[in-house]
Amino acid sequence: MALSVTVEERPSEMTRIPGGLFRMGSDGHYPEEAPSHLVKLDGFWMDLTPITNRQFRAFVEATGYVTFAEKAPNPKDYPRALPHMMRAGSLIFSPPHGDVDLSHWSQWWKFQFGASWKKPYGAGSSIKGLDDHPVVHVAFCDAEAYAHWAGKALPTEAEWEFAARGGLDGAEFAWGDELTPGGRHMANTWQGNFPHENTKADGWARTSPVKSYPPNGYGLYDTIGNVWEWTTDFWSTRHPADAPKACCAPLNPRGGPEQESYDPCQPEIRIPRKVLKGGSHLCAPNYCRRYRPAARHAQPVDTSTSHIGFRCVSRTAKFLEQQER
Repeated sequence: MALSVTVEERPSEMTRIPGGLFRMGSDGHYPEEAPSHLVKLDGFWMDLTPITNRQFRAFVEATGYVTFAEKAPNPKDYPRALPHMMRAGSLIFSPPHGDVDLSHWSQWWKFQFGASWKKPYGAGSSIKGLDDHPVVHVAFCDAEAYAHWAGKALPTEAEWEFAARGGLDGAEFAWGDELTPGGRHMANTWQGNFPHENTKADGWARTSPVKSYPPNGYGLYDTIGNVWEWTTDFWSTRHPADAPKACCAPLNPRGGPEQESYDPCQPEIRIPRKVLKGGSHLCAPNYCRRYRPAARHAQPVDTSTSHIGFRCVSRTAKFLEQQER
């Protein structure tokens, strides 16, 4: 099907997620994924892929929307920021030339003036030839604006994780328990010594076209790797405790309170953080093993990067009825 029409005209580019009971999180990896706990969800529809540059362009052309990265920051929101940094831009992955201290992400991330969804590597770059790649450099407000325009919504963390598992409740990955079954790469992740050595054994150094890898059990593509994806849940350092019985599992949980999502390392900056899911092409075994459905990451709502995108869901009765006819 051609991708030149708007999202609301393409209901077949979504798939039905049945909902049900599943075990969310993991007790065997990073502490913020614990505790593993039972959750119940109603059914919903989800985009088959992350939103692409082609789709986002249709939104911008229809509305005249200007993304967060294309606007100069308000100095009042960043009291400690250097004046010369108060210019429009976004964070770009810039690999170092050799080994660096992995505790300092500033060794491989650079704030690039002029970087945006249509100039993913900064001034002078473009998305020519990248129509079917996921849109990047979108802040949370940009993803929300697109979803509203499309008559949809952003997924909750629980919805996203349930959908990403593809019916394989408890499996390590969206496709089973092996990262590369039979030596086959199932997602766009990092191979080699992050952040300076990428062997590109999967064929890609940065983002890849959506649908480059097999879909999961629900027919969803790129739930793992390629780009991180925004959810609506505010960040929390841990999941809630597990319910004593399946009948007591929370239904359609919506995450924790906003005030608990602020970064304690920057108490003077009250920027909420949301949960990202899925990992990206920068996730590597030696640094970030977050290429799993249970994995999660905190992201300030005002921060866009070259490895964050999103996809939408629909929970409306009218939309569900239309698709089930």
